[in-house]
Amino acid sequence: MKISIRGDKVKVTDSMNNYVTDKLKKIDKYLDNPDEVRANVVVKVLKKGQKVEITIPLKNFILRAEETGEDIYAAVDTIIDKIERRIRKNKTKLESQAKRSREVKSFAFSSLEEISDEEDSQEKIVKRKKVGVKPMSEEEAILQMDLLGHDFFLFLNDETMKPTLVYKRKDNQYGIIETE
Repeated sequence: MKISIRGDKVKVTDSMNNYVTDKLKKIDKYLDNPDEVRANVVVKVLKKGQKVEITIPLKNFILRAEETGEDIYAAVDTIIDKIERRIRKNKTKLESQAKRSREVKSFAFSSLEEISDEEDSQEKIVKRKKVGVKPMSEEEAILQMDLLGHDFFLFLNDETMKPTLVYKRKDNQYGIIETE
C-alpha cells in the first residue's frame, strides 16, 4: 500500500510515519492488490488533542475513518481497529454483491471537493461539498454508507433514477427519503 501522510499544524516525524505505515499494513490482507492502493493520512493538532484521518479510495468503495485523542499513536491504533471492524462487518455484503453482479459497481463518489464559505456570508453553513451521485441499489448505498462510517448517504436510485437519501435511525435500522 502506498501511504501519503500529511501534517496539519504538526510536523510528521519519522517515528510517526513508520508507526502509521506499520499499522496500515494490517489492512493489506483485506485488499486484492495492496500495491495499487493509496492511503491518505492527515494528522491534525486541535485545541484539545490531536486528530487522525485516514481515507483509502478503492476501486469499488471508499474506506474512511477519523479519530481524535490526546495521543496520535493511540488514535492511529483506534482508527485502524475501526477500519478493520468495518471491513469485517461488511465482508459478507461485499461478497454477495460481487456474486450478484458480474461487474461490481463502484460505490465511490467520482468527485468530492470542498468549497470554502465567503467571508461576507450571513449563512450558518460552515462547510459545503459537491458530490457526484451514481446509480445504485438501496443495498449498495447502505453498504457504502457503512464503509464510510456516515449516518446518511445520498445516491441515485437505480430503479427510479431519482435522488434518494438513506440514513441510519437511532434504533440501528435504516430509513429512506425519496424525492417526488
